[in-house]
Amino acid sequence: MRNLSKGKKWPSEIKSYKDSLTGVNITQLTDHMAHSFHLYFTNNGWYDDENKMLIVSDRDNQTNLFSVDLLNGELIQLTDLDTSMTHGLQSTFINPVKPEVYFTVGDSIIALNLKTYEEKVIFTSPDAFNFSNLSCTADGKHLCFGLTEDMSSHIPTNLSGGYIGFEEMEAAKPYCQIHLLHLNDGMNEIIHEDNRWIGHVNASPTVPHLITFCHEGPWSHIDHRIWLMDLHTRKKWKIREGKVNEYAGHEYWLANGTHIGYHGYTDSLEIEQGKFFGTIKYDNSECDEYKFPYQNMHIHSNERDLIVGDGQQSSAYGANNKDYIFLWEKSAGQLKGPLILCRHRCSFHVQKTHVHPRFSPDGKKLLFTSDQSGYGQVYMVEVPDLKELPHAK
Repeated sequence: MRNLSKGKKWPSEIKSYKDSLTGVNITQLTDHMAHSFHLYFTNNGWYDDENKMLIVSDRDNQTNLFSVDLLNGELIQLTDLDTSMTHGLQSTFINPVKPEVYFTVGDSIIALNLKTYEEKVIFTSPDAFNFSNLSCTADGKHLCFGLTEDMSSHIPTNLSGGYIGFEEMEAAKPYCQIHLLHLNDGMNEIIHEDNRWIGHVNASPTVPHLITFCHEGPWSHIDHRIWLMDLHTRKKWKIREGKVNEYAGHEYWLANGTHIGYHGYTDSLEIEQGKFFGTIKYDNSECDEYKFPYQNMHIHSNERDLIVGDGQQSSAYGANNKDYIFLWEKSAGQLKGPLILCRHRCSFHVQKTHVHPRFSPDGKKLLFTSDQSGYGQVYMVEVPDLKELPHAK
């Protein structure tokens, strides 16, 4: 890794505005003439007692990891990556027990000290494999990640820019592995392998021996999307099987680390009826599921009683009226909503400009990305009294 711009400070770019429909106050954390975006929605980006946040930003013709001081807005550049190298900065994962983060560059997993900015290579992948995402176990002792057979020689793909090759990759059944890397001594284990496209390895935020993973591809084409593994027993099982014509995914862990959130559809994405979202315990008990009126890109929740969704992409003419951040509140066994929090006006054109809303650890704020200004920028909004928000029509 280079070190020319590590530690470079950028002055605050924070500004605020009120949403034109709901009047809620929105804080814009970045304002640079290039894309900035927060971490993938399954990954917590807050650290240092929630006073700082990790983001990714394209500056000086490079993509790098940055820290934003939420108290004064100052940005500090944490990496100085070679532009010729592939990277997985959007999937950066913070160790929950020490000031260290993990990301991929080329064929390496890098550990970065958040205090000293020192980097070290902790794993190098074998030839002809590509990384999927990283996830650190709740005790901070292990890093879980996937490796996928490199099929680029015969399957052209651009998964972050329009999911090009998505169906073809699933149909090819690439050889995939899930690894467990011991962070104290570097020992590495292959804990699962299959001739099936595997992705989204996510560790429970509270239970160190539980992880989820998925069978990747169009949800209606695969055998089953959401899977759970017990790292102690190495047993694996399906999560939320449902009916044969129901498809659930975009799974994430709730803050309690025992329940998994998801959303899905019935028969086809093109059918307006039959959309649903829900939560379920890792042993498939306590399933709590609700219908909602149309397709949502992603949802997130810390608890089971307040859920956020990012609706759909913005129309060039503002005609679909679904490019909002929505909230649902569970009360007295009923789900109220969707309530409109604010309009995101996001294109979802490439992965870095997906809205991907995520609650802060204390549940009081929502983080999202939008390219409503032409460039992806990072935004944060405080969750108001829900009685003040309008219902979606």
